[in-house]
Amino acid sequence: MSRSYSMRGVQGAADRAVALVRQFVRTIDPTSVVHDVQADPRFQHRGVDLLWERAGHPVQGLEVKGDRQGRRGNYFFELISNLEKDTPGCFLYTLADAYLYVFLDLEEVHVLPMPATREWFLKKAKEFPLRHARTKTGNATYTTVGALVPIRTLMREVAGAERHRLVDPATTKERGTHGRREHR
Repeated sequence: MSRSYSMRGVQGAADRAVALVRQFVRTIDPTSVVHDVQADPRFQHRGVDLLWERAGHPVQGLEVKGDRQGRRGNYFFELISNLEKDTPGCFLYTLADAYLYVFLDLEEVHVLPMPATREWFLKKAKEFPLRHARTKTGNATYTTVGALVPIRTLMREVAGAERHRLVDPATTKERGTHGRREHR
């Protein structure tokens, strides 16, 4: 089954995911600094969206993916970014230290350590079904191909994978369990 999206919708989800990641890292270390390098060509080809600086830690590269469908219980790992142009998906080439998968509807950030998550996935890739998503940009349409990976399976099998619910800063009420970690 193929889903269709508009570029405006895709970009809106990406922007919201980055905003939620910024909120998330502030809860971990309010004094840290996040640099947005999404438009920087030096980082685009490396699959890094943000650089996270905090005292006493090396700078971390973060790749952020936003997903509107958290209740389905799967990650969509992008394997082919543009099928028509045969461009690889970011999940396969990112050099980020962590892949931050954000479920927008649940306001959850899943911290997936890289490259451990990719190594785990590649060993089991044939177990996961592939899905296609079409994105319309002006008059053109391109197809993205990704694997559906069950969240529970990955959380159970990848050391260091974590799931965090975010706090709504406007109301200071939790929308779940802040900082709850589900990992192996």
